[in-house]
Amino acid sequence: MFKYFLYPLLLVIGLSTSLQSFAELDFQVTLNQLSDKNFAKKIKTVEAIILSKNPKTKFVLESLSKGKVYYIKSNKKVVLALKNDKKYVATDLVSDEILGIFTKRELKKIGINNKIRKKIKTSLASIDLTDSNSLTRLKAVKAIYKDINKDIINTIKPLMVSEDDADVKEAMSVAISIFNLNSRDVEERINAIQNLKQSLEPIVKVRLIRLKDNDNDAQVRLDAERALQDINSKISQFKTLETLFFGISFGSVLILAAIGLAITFGVMGVINMAHGELIMLGAYTTYVIQLLMPNYIGLSIFVAIPAAFIVSGLVGVLIERGIIRHLHGRPLETLLATFGVSLVLQQVVRTIFSPLNRSVETPEWMSGALEINSILSLTWNRLYIIIFCLIVFAALVMVLKKTSLGLQVRAVSQDRSMARAMGVRSNWVDAMTFGLGSGIAGIAGVALSQLTNVGPNLGQAYIIDSFMVVVFGGVGNLWGTLIGGFGLGIINKFMEPWVGAVLAKVLILIFIILFIQKRPSGLFPRKGRSAETN
Repeated sequence: MFKYFLYPLLLVIGLSTSLQSFAELDFQVTLNQLSDKNFAKKIKTVEAIILSKNPKTKFVLESLSKGKVYYIKSNKKVVLALKNDKKYVATDLVSDEILGIFTKRELKKIGINNKIRKKIKTSLASIDLTDSNSLTRLKAVKAIYKDINKDIINTIKPLMVSEDDADVKEAMSVAISIFNLNSRDVEERINAIQNLKQSLEPIVKVRLIRLKDNDNDAQVRLDAERALQDINSKISQFKTLETLFFGISFGSVLILAAIGLAITFGVMGVINMAHGELIMLGAYTTYVIQLLMPNYIGLSIFVAIPAAFIVSGLVGVLIERGIIRHLHGRPLETLLATFGVSLVLQQVVRTIFSPLNRSVETPEWMSGALEINSILSLTWNRLYIIIFCLIVFAALVMVLKKTSLGLQVRAVSQDRSMARAMGVRSNWVDAMTFGLGSGIAGIAGVALSQLTNVGPNLGQAYIIDSFMVVVFGGVGNLWGTLIGGFGLGIINKFMEPWVGAVLAKVLILIFIILFIQKRPSGLFPRKGRSAETN
């Protein structure tokens, strides 16, 4: 019984395979006609390639426009040829099979003229405009803005009627209006200007400036000028939003770098000059994790976060147990000792990894940007770092508010003597607090590794900024660190375009010096008996 179904199935498979082979052979025969020297025949061949609707049509047309299509002189077969040293590697355009290595004398490049180039460009646009993916269609429409012509417009108009994606339809409308800016009819040009006055596409601004300066009609020039004013106003608004985003992003980095310092400084009164190197250790931990997981870069970040916390946290506990606990109540000696530790850590890293910067690969899911419009786009890596900063902050607040360690940390920070009298082991709390702050510094290093190269001096760039955030927000106050970090980050990014990056930091430092003259305890001064005695 089974054989009655098997034979027809095999017959159908055989017929489909044969038809596919015939189709490929027929397509190759059409391609071979490109070897003709007559340009009139070539353009007919290009039209035949387009009408064939072969899966390879787009690739063939793109290769032809880029000058990568040749024919073998001995048999007139048209192939894809890529130069390798002084010879060419020939590949079958239909099957992708490598045909061999040829010399320049054995091949002849397929020449095309402007008419054929225009035909290819129009056809490629038409292929992408009918793609099932709306993003591909949108990209195709925007790609033709600069070189728009009547043939493309005639292709777009019927497609626009059936287009169901609002963004693609809007882009098609913009394309038609851009084309109409060159119309001989004054009313048509004016209507096109009115349609484009909300558009933020760069090419629209260029075309409107050209109309404003050169058009023969006074009304067209006036409308173009008004449209440019509207566009420039919108561009200014979105540029402000972009600067705000970069400020929040920079602020989130400052918060991650400073929040661990705020804990140790607030609880223990220790000025830890090695805090930047703990951030650096977190960044190098990310680099090592990626070396161990080269095929899982996207997953490596999730492994690096706890690993960096543990590495930097353990180093922090060792620093506290080995050095800082012996210098309790002697801030100047502690500062000098931790500065020495920072130099040692830098030299250890130089010895192990060399003084050269190391590049940490950004996972694919953190690459690219969220494009709001042609002016404003938000990079995914910075967006994720902002979210990550808020998650770390929320987790730390929960630890300090809801755990026994947090209760003891708050007790020691408010009144160390009373906490010890109540049975709190302040030495143990100091070690755990320093380890916690150091671990968070390591996590900050993971975030920084996605924004900059990893090197021995990475932490030095953020230690001063971290102290500024802590002092500005209020020593030992997490909410002050959050608001202070975002505030200084935003102020810094708004000042940079006006005075430059270096002078902006200098002015912020001057501002903080003047600010602490009026409010020595920062925006949010801590409460408790120990605060009153300082």
